[in-house]
Amino acid sequence: MNHRNFSLQPLVSAGPPPDVQISGKIARRAQTITIHYELRGELAAVAIPPPAGAPARRHGLWQETCFEFFLGAQNSSQYWEFNLSPTGHWNVYHFAGYRQGRQEEAAFASLPFSVQRQSDSWLLTLEVDLTKIIPADQALEVGISAVLRTRTGEETFWALSHPGPQADFHRRDAFSVDL
Repeated sequence: MNHRNFSLQPLVSAGPPPDVQISGKIARRAQTITIHYELRGELAAVAIPPPAGAPARRHGLWQETCFEFFLGAQNSSQYWEFNLSPTGHWNVYHFAGYRQGRQEEAAFASLPFSVQRQSDSWLLTLEVDLTKIIPADQALEVGISAVLRTRTGEETFWALSHPGPQADFHRRDAFSVDL
């Protein structure tokens, strides 16, 4: 198993972020990726939408608090964007290249993940089988990120690194985890 712990950093040029920490771990075993996010700190400052009665595939999840990760096939321009909302809503997009050819990834009819709210933290865990989209021997480059909307309406952008002055989670130089 290949795994890595992570800690996301806010994009400071976007304004002061809430006093929170986003950490977690990502692991790959054969064709299965497991990712676990943990949000701790001043949770009252973050607008975390309530769970949906029936989680479903939705567009535009990044316009609210949303946890994301990007899987890039090594030595290829194609990649996938996974969006996970605290509501339980989700989406997966496939891109042929940098922000090109975006389409919903039809290989996923559902993407069940767990969300746990605790008094001092918020946890999200996803285990996903990549068999339908990635060959078994394909090395992956991963970018991990989040958008947090504050209770006052500001968006803050979190990632492993911010290679440019603007938030852009699609930049391949931000895919810094090899699995």
